[in-house]
Amino acid sequence: MIQRGQLSDYFEGVGVKRLSAVDAEPKRSNQHEVNTTPQMRDEFLGDTQHQKFPAIYIWLGGDQEGFTEESWATHYDTRLNNPDRSPEWRLYYPSNPVTEAMKAGDTLFLAKDQGGVLWFIVAPEGSTSEQQLFWLFGLRPEGKSFVSREFSDEEPELDFAARFILDEIGVEFEEPEADKLDSIIERFGTTFPKTAEFSHLARLTLPEVRAEDDPDAALIAWLDHEEALFRRLERKVVSSRIEAGFVDDSGTDVDGFISFSLSVQNRRKSRMGHSLENHLAAVLGAHDIRHVRGAVTEHNHKPDFLFPDLETYQAAPAGGDPRLTMLGAKSTCKDRWRQVLAEAEKISRKHLLTLEPGISEPQTNQMEASSLQLVVPAPVHGSYTDAQRGWLWSVGDFIKKVRARQA
Repeated sequence: MIQRGQLSDYFEGVGVKRLSAVDAEPKRSNQHEVNTTPQMRDEFLGDTQHQKFPAIYIWLGGDQEGFTEESWATHYDTRLNNPDRSPEWRLYYPSNPVTEAMKAGDTLFLAKDQGGVLWFIVAPEGSTSEQQLFWLFGLRPEGKSFVSREFSDEEPELDFAARFILDEIGVEFEEPEADKLDSIIERFGTTFPKTAEFSHLARLTLPEVRAEDDPDAALIAWLDHEEALFRRLERKVVSSRIEAGFVDDSGTDVDGFISFSLSVQNRRKSRMGHSLENHLAAVLGAHDIRHVRGAVTEHNHKPDFLFPDLETYQAAPAGGDPRLTMLGAKSTCKDRWRQVLAEAEKISRKHLLTLEPGISEPQTNQMEASSLQLVVPAPVHGSYTDAQRGWLWSVGDFIKKVRARQA
């Protein structure tokens, strides 16, 4: 079994606090600083006077649309020259788009990675991003000061949901034992296969995983394995292209480099969605659930999965047919979940499967009020609140419901 790594492989420690007006709004306080704690200094910040850290500033918008700025931050004791008073350490941050966007009430996650870089991550209160990071780091703000923790080798192995969130905030990672995958992908050389072929290979090389036994675990295992295969192949493809260089007749091919970089990012984004649909279809097939993918309904809408088939849907009256079900499949939701509401008009209650961990309660409340049932693989349920877990469906729950309708 390939090891998946731990948070301690990436971060030394993290602190979290709810930003006050003094912390977040320099116009009100005339400063760009946040106070740190003795515990943070012991755990990961240290007590080197006027230490200037390289820093990555990240703003995560309410629906996770965010931006990043590379800069620096300085940690210092404001009372160094006043020995009669106890030390008061602060982190000074320069003005940048992230610090200008943050406001009182937002949550600051201040982490230091294993390379000595500070991650200054800001998420709005009550947002999906905030809930995801609370769960990932295992901390919530209390009072006015930072709450912090140090990461150790005793941390649990990173699961699918944890790696999903790390990827969302821009942490680049590769499986610690990814070289074990080389024998599987060597057939592709430095060329990406079609997603359907890659998905099939992922399932084929995990013969011990059976969707008939546990559809939720199988879906996550297949996705996880394909992601590891893809990352390993991507590293080979990108390395080969970089080694070849970006040069044209006029010299350095800047446009060629930009185009290649964009293609890498776009492939990552589109591949996961296709991969999810491929493996979900395999799960449904393993349970003999009749379905059709991408059937065209009203207004040229194409629900990802329609049950049991297009003919039954077309023959149904406007009010629908109890045998009908539709399921959207989106690796991430953000605000795109509303797109599902317009699909398959004859089916009043929609279903949406997502891999996204820890969607905020306001978002899931809106889904429920819109007659949309969220389906999340069982291994990801732990990132949701207790109240949400009582409402969520697993893949197994969905299969039971559809099977009953097709009986």
